Amino acid sequence: MRIAVSATAPGIDAEVEPRFGRCPYFVIVDPDTMESEAFENPSMMAAGGAGISTAQMIASKGAQIVLTGNCGPNAYQTLSAAGVQVITGVSGRVQDAIEAYKTGRLQAAAQPSVSAHFGAGGGMGSGMGMGRGMGRGMGRGMGIGPGMSPGMVMPPAGPAPQAPSPEQEVEMLKGQTEMLMEQLEAIQRRIEELGGKGK
Repeated sequence: MRIAVSATAPGIDAEVEPRFGRCPYFVIVDPDTMESEAFENPSMMAAGGAGISTAQMIASKGAQIVLTGNCGPNAYQTLSAAGVQVITGVSGRVQDAIEAYKTGRLQAAAQPSVSAHFGAGGGMGSGMGMGRGMGRGMGRGMGIGPGMSPGMVMPPAGPAPQAPSPEQEVEMLKGQTEMLMEQLEAIQRRIEELGGKGK
């Protein structure tokens, strides 16, 4: 059996990353031997479709189970279609998450734990587009990510994921800041492109 865990760094001592599609690393572990391999997530900074492409990559690596903090609907559907079981609400170190799975303390998710584009436009708050609030979690989401559809449907609230440690939160905020800066640069480039064409 192969278990893929979203991680903040390579190795089983790394913390579990709360995002699936845009996590920086994955650690794939054989729970029987605890042998592991780690690799960077090439979709971490993708402009769109990160959840789907990450899910396809994980399925192609032969993982039967994914342990992560949160999983959006596109990634969840892709993983489920590939026969990969998804377990959300996982936190702590990768090694501890594997042990929790082995002892039956983790249960498979029956549905996605967050809306589409979670982690792409402001992180833990999952805002409802254009800053209209209604965020869950830590309330930092501004809802200005790639998916600004006012018709976005939020999944029913499942069990709340455990709050990250201050160190984890700092790392998440740093990553979110980098993503926001890249998105702002891309928006500025697009504005300049559109402005140049209008002249």
